[in-house]
Amino acid sequence: MKLIKYIFICSLISALAVSCEKGLDPIISVNPQPDVSAPDVEITYPVEGKTIVSLDESATITFKLLATDDAELKSVVLNLNGSEIANITSFKDYMRLDLQYEYAGMTDGDYTLTVTVTDLTDKSAAQTVNFGKLTAPPYNALEGEVLYFPFDSYYLDLISKNEATRVGVAGFAEGKVNDAYAGATGAYLQYPTTGLMGDEFSLCFWYKINAVPDRAGIVAISPPTDAVTQDRTTGFRLFREASGANQNIGLNIGIGAVDVWMNPFTNVPVDQDWMHIAISISTTLATIYVNSEIVLETELAAKIDWTNCSSISIGSGEPNFVYWLHFSDLSLYDEMHFFKRAITAAEVQSFYAVK
Repeated sequence: MKLIKYIFICSLISALAVSCEKGLDPIISVNPQPDVSAPDVEITYPVEGKTIVSLDESATITFKLLATDDAELKSVVLNLNGSEIANITSFKDYMRLDLQYEYAGMTDGDYTLTVTVTDLTDKSAAQTVNFGKLTAPPYNALEGEVLYFPFDSYYLDLISKNEATRVGVAGFAEGKVNDAYAGATGAYLQYPTTGLMGDEFSLCFWYKINAVPDRAGIVAISPPTDAVTQDRTTGFRLFREASGANQNIGLNIGIGAVDVWMNPFTNVPVDQDWMHIAISISTTLATIYVNSEIVLETELAAKIDWTNCSSISIGSGEPNFVYWLHFSDLSLYDEMHFFKRAITAAEVQSFYAVK
């Protein structure tokens, strides 16, 4: 009996071992490639001639670069204004380094960043970018202006100095003026509406469309009930949707008993460069400008209704305007101004003139 049990246990162990081996991918030996070419290096941030604007006199800047080699990297050296600030000799991927390097203590001035990459056979390549750092001056709000987001590598409203709440992982990219907010899947910004909403409302900003996904929320000020009942009789919803090869941009406004559609107010190609959108809503009239020109006007039977609209979402319809797939927007946003009054055509022109 003991012998039978022993044979059974050994057979079971052998079966399990074979089963486990079948579940694993085989390890394939790869011979090292000959080192034929010199390495490549690309500095992706900052770009040549950029001025990095910060709220802090002494800021932390994140340098971004990509270094590759056809065989094996030996070192990646960063020099700032002629002084070495980093020397990297250990690599998880010996043929590729995608680096984000934080450097603290950057004060106002002009800078030169040089990145030199060397491979195991001592072939090397280098790239240099020249950039500047500037502390943002105090911002003087315009009449009735309640929020201003320049998106210069921060999510601060420069009027209150309060930061928008970040949901998900978005980022920044080269903007129309300095940096811009760059949307990402599942990401958006939120800001409370307390004290910001009035009988009139205006919004203007620079926008560079990314048509993937083919529809998204842009700015939404909508009550939580909207997500369930799709009741748009209060709040404000700016969005985009596919229209053949182009994109329609539309607006919905809640005025209490009913909602008002201005959809679409413009139709743009998916490769549209930066465009300026301005929306001015008085108690009787909603006016939309694209690149400082009036594209649509609609009379309002009542003033905009903000009942239960407790937050502003930027870069998505979430969390409340989520039906019809108006989720996160991967487009770029820059120089965003909110007012609790209707702005004039002359003011729109002045915003558009800042190029």
